[in-house]
Amino acid sequence: MQEDIYKFFRINDHLATSGQPTPEQFVDIAMQHYQLIINLAEFDSTNAIYNEEVIVKSLYMEYVHIPVKWRSPKTEDYQKFVEVMEANKAKKTFVHCAANKRVSVFVSLYRIQFLKESPDQVFADLHKIWQPDEIWQAFLDLQLISFSQIDE
Repeated sequence: MQEDIYKFFRINDHLATSGQPTPEQFVDIAMQHYQLIINLAEFDSTNAIYNEEVIVKSLYMEYVHIPVKWRSPKTEDYQKFVEVMEANKAKKTFVHCAANKRVSVFVSLYRIQFLKESPDQVFADLHKIWQPDEIWQAFLDLQLISFSQIDE
């Protein structure tokens, strides 16, 4: 079951996040009709699956890997993530990293910027997963400032 996946969090019927699923859990994800897997973990994350792309594609799901450096997330990484999300809006999407920390920040930003969800609700959900450290809070704040400049 998806709920057994490390730090699993369902955003809505078409979007869920988690830490690193096991190969067996990818089967469960496929059985729940997810069509796209986005992996934000680095290649050398401690629990990374070296053949994850092969596993995911063998289950007839699409796979996108955007490795985000844990200690230095970049705006460009978030922009790549947004491009993939926007190009695949109609697909049921599962986004993961090693511990649902990178993902929870990226998805929170996406929910505010593109899904126009309430920041209060989005941050309440984020804090159910983790309280961002200084690096990730600074990244989050920087992106939110850029959103307000775009809206002006």
